[in-house]
Amino acid sequence: MIHLPVSKASERIFKIDPDTAPTHDIREELFQLEKEGELEVIRVPEPYMEVKTKFGRIKKIPLEKTWHHKSCGQCGHIPGYSTSIFWLNRQFGLDYYDPTDQTSCTAWNYYASATSNPEAQAAVAIRNFAAAHEVGYFPLIHCGTSFGHYKEVRHALVHQPELRRKVRDIMKRLGKKLVVPEEVVHYSEWVYAMRDRIAERQVIDMSNITATVHPACHYHKLIEEDAIYSEEIYGAQRTAIITGVLEKLGINVADYSTWFDCCGFGFRHILVSRDFSRSFSVQRKIEVMIEEANPDVTVTHDTGCVTTLDQSQVAGQAHNKKVGLPVMSDSQMAALAMGAHPYKVLQLHWHNTNNKPFMEKLGIDVKKKWAEFEVECDQLKSGKKEFMSWEDAEN
Repeated sequence: MIHLPVSKASERIFKIDPDTAPTHDIREELFQLEKEGELEVIRVPEPYMEVKTKFGRIKKIPLEKTWHHKSCGQCGHIPGYSTSIFWLNRQFGLDYYDPTDQTSCTAWNYYASATSNPEAQAAVAIRNFAAAHEVGYFPLIHCGTSFGHYKEVRHALVHQPELRRKVRDIMKRLGKKLVVPEEVVHYSEWVYAMRDRIAERQVIDMSNITATVHPACHYHKLIEEDAIYSEEIYGAQRTAIITGVLEKLGINVADYSTWFDCCGFGFRHILVSRDFSRSFSVQRKIEVMIEEANPDVTVTHDTGCVTTLDQSQVAGQAHNKKVGLPVMSDSQMAALAMGAHPYKVLQLHWHNTNNKPFMEKLGIDVKKKWAEFEVECDQLKSGKKEFMSWEDAEN
């Protein structure tokens, strides 16, 4: 790992006070509520990996039997984000479920406009959990916002009996149970748990690549005690997600001073003050990364983060800012390392910032890959094929 000099503002040391740190295990309360008939707990299925969270609790990460709670923004703006996650599951032959009856988590409404109410927000979460439980799978959350929101919903349901009653009544009218997962698991935690197996299947040498990491706020700042940390990653002073995966792939991870800052999305900001979001993303994140670390790519693990860091650079370019840094998710990086097609699977043509130099540095023939993608598109247009081929990775 490259440790570049950083400003004092970035040296955030998390000192644990045993009297105030949230070290209790909420699962104990869940299981007690289940005994009292208040709710039903969805157990993490085997096989699972055990990882450490910020204050030392052991968290279970299921490797398969996962029900994929997709992201609105990924499906609408960055489809290669989701397809990379599914592609990885297929490559390892894992049993997963891509639901057609999932609803939005509606957390955008909750965080951006505050026009909803607790029972409506909780009921949407429980309705999705119930849909997963009914088919015998465990929810795996693609979106960092949904992940943070669902963790808050779980805490509220544990500590507020009246909220449980209202949500139970709503579920009854839907013909569903009030079910709560033993763990709320983000897809990037699954990628982290799979990092050794991913590295074993790596076919693209990434040892000459330098990357910066943006940890999503809704991953490590909401219910912070549930995020994964490791002594091997910054001495457990920053979340191990992404960095642990990139290092396993042989990538040099470079530090920069504004790592703790938001990507600029900020929910309400992007709605009511878009220029602020774009300028913050460019000037507080992208330019700082380029000036301090000069990376080949920056990697993050949330829909809004990839979108904002990538697409804000177009506005920055118009104002002669120091931009041009490709932005990818950890799932895309992992899939690319294993030989996934950059356009058929990663769908990097949906990204605004030029990523061709990055791929060429990895030894990928961009023109050849694009030609293959165009042939596939022509076959879809003509009706010769119904779906895009995923299973032609160079393994």
